[in-house]
Amino acid sequence: MGSTFRPVLALDEPEGKSDVEVVFLTTKSNLQSVCLRVNESDFDGIPLPFISYVNISKKFLISSALLEKRLAKLKSSCFEKIIKEIVFHYSKSFYESKHRNNDSGRFIPGKSRVPYAGRVFDEKELTNLIDASLDFWLTAGPWSDKFEERFSDFLGVDFCHLVNSGSSANLLAFMALTSDVLGKRKIEKGDEVITVAAAFPTTVAPIVQYGAVPVFVDVTLPTYNIDCDRLEEALSPKTKAVLVAHTLGNPFDIDRIKSFCDKRGLWLIEDNCDALGSKYYSKSFNGFSRKNYTGGYGDIGTSSFYPPHHLTMGEGGAVYTNNATLSNILLSFRDWGRDCTCKSGQDNRCGNRFNRKLGDLPLGYDHKYIYSHFGYNLKATDLQAAIGCAQLEKLPEFICKRRENFDFLKSALKQYSGSIILPEATMNSEPSWFGFLITLNDAKLDRQKIVNTLEKNNIQTRMLFSGNLIKHPCFDSLRASKSGYRVIGGDLKNTDRIMNDTFWIGVYPGLLEEHLNFMVKTICGVLD
Repeated sequence: MGSTFRPVLALDEPEGKSDVEVVFLTTKSNLQSVCLRVNESDFDGIPLPFISYVNISKKFLISSALLEKRLAKLKSSCFEKIIKEIVFHYSKSFYESKHRNNDSGRFIPGKSRVPYAGRVFDEKELTNLIDASLDFWLTAGPWSDKFEERFSDFLGVDFCHLVNSGSSANLLAFMALTSDVLGKRKIEKGDEVITVAAAFPTTVAPIVQYGAVPVFVDVTLPTYNIDCDRLEEALSPKTKAVLVAHTLGNPFDIDRIKSFCDKRGLWLIEDNCDALGSKYYSKSFNGFSRKNYTGGYGDIGTSSFYPPHHLTMGEGGAVYTNNATLSNILLSFRDWGRDCTCKSGQDNRCGNRFNRKLGDLPLGYDHKYIYSHFGYNLKATDLQAAIGCAQLEKLPEFICKRRENFDFLKSALKQYSGSIILPEATMNSEPSWFGFLITLNDAKLDRQKIVNTLEKNNIQTRMLFSGNLIKHPCFDSLRASKSGYRVIGGDLKNTDRIMNDTFWIGVYPGLLEEHLNFMVKTICGVLD
């Protein structure tokens, strides 16, 4: 390293008389450039005799003949760090060209898309993704550990396990409650689980797939959450759990449901996939969730990191708990069903790898290959986790923006409160809204016509997921048998109304004021 004229760092080893790519070394950090300080500890042997910065903003080709004199030699770890910083510098430039510039075009009402949801990111996500890819730890690894730790801290829960989707998180949450480890409290085939039909299908799917019986309770308007007045009616000697979601970010009545479960020894699973960042201020269980975030009040909580959600990894999810026993069961089901809790690349953490006697296996059978459950491989990758770590830093801002957009829409549409039902937050809650729900309240209004008008104007709309799940083809055989589920009260009046009269529009952080104004203008046009 060095030159006749000015110290430089060669980015590869000179060979013969070829040109070599170099970056300059400077004695001062230039705020207009990207400069990385090189410390004494970064050198093998004698360091440079002056404070040095590597200016990675510009690279040059020079003749290898000018690199005959070496002033010092960097450690390989420092050299790798510098190469990474150069890559990161160009990834930022790529983001500016490919993504930011493409997203900054002029909004044309009726022609430009107004999404119901989408990714909101910057160069930090790209930088983290590249960093993880250069390390080439393709499965769960250091970035996964970092995300799990930071996500646990955000929610105020003790244990968090990253998975490959929110649906997988729901599957794990339910299957954990079928473990023999839980003794008499385990869910058996034929046991009942209280839930709702106005839900995303993978909230209910694990119950049916295992062979338990979903017991469907109607929801209330305008909160769109489970009707707590019907819980007692739903109870039977076979009831083992309640599994419900915080609908579109609006928390259900945690005080009532948690009290109902605790008095009867029932499990509570919080599907928190649409409600990350929502808060519930419990009167009866204050302090149970250290930060009052939904997801931490139940025995197990779940999150989704699919692109429309509050933060994204592309695909991804998490399952979390404050119960150490449940945490170990969740890990087992996530990691092939094995009994061992060693992380990827880790051996013999417990010190008993070859001296256990479990099942009918011989004494000393390798504990890494002993299976206590019929499990799955539902881990996420470090590449996903790296993106998630960058997104997690933005989450408070995302939550705030979602609430602002929701408030804007509600204020603008309140003049039509006689014609439409506007969503209301559950008492003692502060939702992190996933979308803005609208239910028609005038027989003259036709949802299909309204939705078609919005879609023709490039305003994306969505139904409240399945509307009424038991009306779908996946329930055909269960409806025919009349034994695979129960409906409390004989019908689901509000659930059917949602199926027929409800839709929602977006409040995600990528929406600008011009998007919101156009949505309001278009909706007002069809309601007037």
